Amino acid sequence: MEKDLVEYVAKSLVDYPEEVNVNVIEGEQSTILELRVAQSDVGKVIGKQGRIANALRVILNASAAKTNKHVQLEILD
Repeated sequence: MEKDLVEYVAKSLVDYPEEVNVNVIEGEQSTILELRVAQSDVGKVIGKQGRIANALRVILNASAAKTNKHVQLEILD
């Protein structure tokens, strides 16, 4: 569920949506989502002073609160 959410939002923001890739690493207490986008789109996903990345993390944590898991978003370049 969280993977689909991140993928949808990221594809809406970038110029090359076909290069958006979300890798999920499951743990017992937490889940790590690794987001990869085209090199030229990294700034669009992070936003000015990290505002878009922080907003994505807030939405993810709200979504994951239902399952009592911690979700961490990593933006890889």
